[in-house]
Amino acid sequence: MTVEEFRKKLESDPEWAPGWEAIDNEFDRIYPGQTPKHYATNMVSRAMFGGDNYLDGYSIYSSPKGYKHIVTYGMTELYANEEALGEEWNKWGYEMTIKLKEETDEDCMWAIDMLSNLARYTYTQKRFFEPYQYISGGGKSLHIGTESDITALLTISDTEAQTQDTLYGKTEFIQLVGITESELQALIKDRDNAYKLYELIKKDNPDFVTDMKRTKSYI
Repeated sequence: MTVEEFRKKLESDPEWAPGWEAIDNEFDRIYPGQTPKHYATNMVSRAMFGGDNYLDGYSIYSSPKGYKHIVTYGMTELYANEEALGEEWNKWGYEMTIKLKEETDEDCMWAIDMLSNLARYTYTQKRFFEPYQYISGGGKSLHIGTESDITALLTISDTEAQTQDTLYGKTEFIQLVGITESELQALIKDRDNAYKLYELIKKDNPDFVTDMKRTKSYI
């Protein structure tokens, strides 16, 4: 799309949000006909207005396979921004996702808080995530206030959401997968264990759904 075409599109549709549309279109492909539960962040809490929230919102989809699939909005350029046109990567280049073995959308709120914290970390520390990295939870349950052996995260490419070529560059979907402390220590000891762990989990759990009740460690 040329700059002129971009301006004409924006003039005809002032609410146009091409980055947001790219995310929605991909998840509409995965979950055709489904209207997700969307949670928008409080406007005054957003970083652009002086707050500490760097995301604009989250959508929660219900997979027919029996899990919840969450995607963030805000790691990439969402709205019409002429200056962002034609880049290789759309802002940070990815949105975060996580798949949870939870019954209701309300049961996923702890993960939304976690995603918000991870976004804040990236924006403030200028450190982004790529597949096959680990994120420590300090030895405590990812779901604060509950008992769980799942204390850390492995990052992978989302098993369903595909990379999008947007007006602003590529948008990937980085999926966060809950792992045990034992698995985390194996990754700290040898980063190559991330690939081994990926293959071992995949045999039992090809969608890499985070189950906070999991007690088995694969390595």
